[in-house]
Order: sequence, then C-alpha cells, then structure tokens
Amino acid sequence: MAEIKDELASLRIDRDRPARSPWRRPLLLLLPGILLIAGLYGLRARAALSGTEVETVRASVLRPAEAAAGAPLLTSSGYVVARRKAVVSAKIQGRLADLKVEEGSRVREGQLLARLESADYQAQVSRAAAQLERAQADLAENHRQLRQAERLTRESIMARDQLEAVQSRVRIAEADVSRARADLAYAQALLRDTRILAPFTGTVVKKMAEVGESVAPIPPGVNISTSSGAIVALADLETLEVEADVAESNVARLGPEQPAEVAVEAFPGRRYRAVLRQVIPTADRTKATVQVKVTILDKDQNLKPEMSAKVTFLEQARPAAGPTPETPVVVVPAAALTTREGKSVVFEVADGKARQRPVVTGPARQDHIVVQQGLTGTETLVARPPDTLRDGDAVKVRG
Repeated sequence: MAEIKDELASLRIDRDRPARSPWRRPLLLLLPGILLIAGLYGLRARAALSGTEVETVRASVLRPAEAAAGAPLLTSSGYVVARRKAVVSAKIQGRLADLKVEEGSRVREGQLLARLESADYQAQVSRAAAQLERAQADLAENHRQLRQAERLTRESIMARDQLEAVQSRVRIAEADVSRARADLAYAQALLRDTRILAPFTGTVVKKMAEVGESVAPIPPGVNISTSSGAIVALADLETLEVEADVAESNVARLGPEQPAEVAVEAFPGRRYRAVLRQVIPTADRTKATVQVKVTILDKDQNLKPEMSAKVTFLEQARPAAGPTPETPVVVVPAAALTTREGKSVVFEVADGKARQRPVVTGPARQDHIVVQQGLTGTETLVARPPDTLRDGDAVKVRG
C-alpha cells in the first residue's frame, strides 16, 4: 500500500509551480544569431571610428601651353641618364690613403675627393730640389770662372781658346740647371696627382674603391659598373635627361622641340614635362631603332640616374586662330575616378573623411584624365576607391 501511495503522489499535478513560457525555446535558439549580429555591428562601428585605409593621389594643374600639346603620338622606353657624368680615377697608380666622399655626397668643382699615399713622391720632390740646388751652384761657379777668364784674356795672360772652353762649361751648367728644374716640376706634378679633385660640380653616385686599395688610371669610355681601378662615379644631376630607343619607322614622326611626357617606373603617378633635344644620326641595325635624347624640363630630387623611364611624345601644339584665355587645365590620375549612380565622381580626402565630388571629365592623357568641372587641381584624392566607400566615411591614409 505504501508503494502505491508513492506512485500516486508522483502523478499528482503541482498547481503551485509557475507554468513554463512557450517563447523560451525560440528565444534560446535566436540568441546566437543576435550575438553574431551585435558582434558584426560592433566591428563595423569600430572600423567606422578608425577609418578605412586608403591610398591617395593628387590632382594637378597644367598651364595652357602644356595643355595645348596634342594627343600622344608614340611611346618609347629608355633610361634616365646624366648628360654630364664621369668615372673619376687617379692619373697615377697608387694606394688609396684617404677618401673624403660617400655615395650621395655633393661636391664642387676642384674639391678634394681622395688622396693617394705620397711619401715616395714627396721624396722625389726633395731629391729633385736638391739636384736643382747643385746645378745652380755649379752654374754660379762656372760664371765666376768665366769672369776671371775674361779678365785674364783682356790682360793677354790667358789664351783665347781657354776662354772659349770656360764659356762652354757655363752653357753646359745652364743646361743642367734647366734639366734639374724640369725634373723638379715633374716630381711636383706627380705629387699633385696624388690628390684627386672633382672635375665638375655634381653628386657622387657610386663609390668604387676603399682606403687601402690600389687604384690606377683607366681608359675613357669605360662602364661605370665594371671599371676597375676607378675611385668614384660622378654625375651632374642638374643635367638629367632620358635616352630612349625609337623604332626606325617612327623617327619621321618626330620633329625639333617635340613635346613629350616622361614617366619613371618608381613613381608611376608622376609625369614630367619634356622636350626632344637630339636624334642621334645613326641607327642600331641589330634592334632597328634610333636613339633619341629628351630633356626633362621640371626634374626633381626623385629622379635618379639609370632609372627605367617611358617617354610619350605628343603632337605639336597648333597655333590658335586668335587670343585664348589663360585657363588652367586640371588633370587627375585615372585611378582616382569611379562611378556612383552612373556618374563620374572622385573622393576627396578632407579632415579625415572622404567627400564625394562629382566631376565632368574630358580627354585622356595617358593614365591621366582631364577634369573640366568639379576640381581646382589642389585636391588630395582617394586612389582606387572601394565600392563600399560612401560620402562622409572616415578614412585613414595608408603609410
């Protein structure tokens, strides 16, 4: 009977216990999704506060004369070189005792670059000076004997032929003095040659020897990278230009003072104004090309000798029929342009935010686009703006 009572008690409904909510299970199932959405929202808010990392480019302004140049004619590859350059070596062989410059050192014409060991050359100068003193003393003695011989000859004490012998010894002594003086000058020249001076004002672009190494004269026209015995390579960076190879079939399209634009691979977003300076009057039969030299008009400190460059020759500017207004032309890199709602826009970086600016575009100039309306040419723009970028978003300039 006790067991039956216990079983009946277990089946009794406890009306005092609160009823379980029917929404409890659905809420438990939705809780992970709610947490996930909250986490994503937090990450987005954090990104909005820190700003999207972007790269930037700058708009630029072309003067009317620059903008008047026509469409590109042809493009050639080449290298930036210094029109005035030299591989500096010693005029004599010796061991380098002192080196005054490093790569990048700016030197003036006549400035001391290096010095060779000079103890032996200094000894040669001292020896030559002593020989000159000896020759001058012998000459003085022979002059004294000549004066005495002339007096004795006038008094008929000495024969005429003896006087002529004394005169001959004087001439020999004079020749010895001249030879000794020349030997001294030669020894002094060798001593001066132990000091290597800058032949012109420029910049040291390569150091090719260290203190203690033997250096020697090198023939002209050697390669900077393979010359042995040289000390430094010097270049005048104020004379930088581009040497490019143009196909034979395109040379006839180029004329005197042909306008051009130069781009170097190291700075793809920068364009330098240039003009054709010279067409070399011979062709390379192995490559069927003709070398041309292009002067860079607005060079800056970013250009370095031996940089790879591309030269785009432009059509000659056509003279206008009448006076034209001096209206500047704004250009931007093509990477700054994007499309929003079917319109061309750029994003200007201002006060840490991206400001959408609608623009009216014009013709293309290589990888730059002319902007006819919407910019002044002084803006900093987002390069390759992502599709998620919107007006007013916080941005942070990369690097």
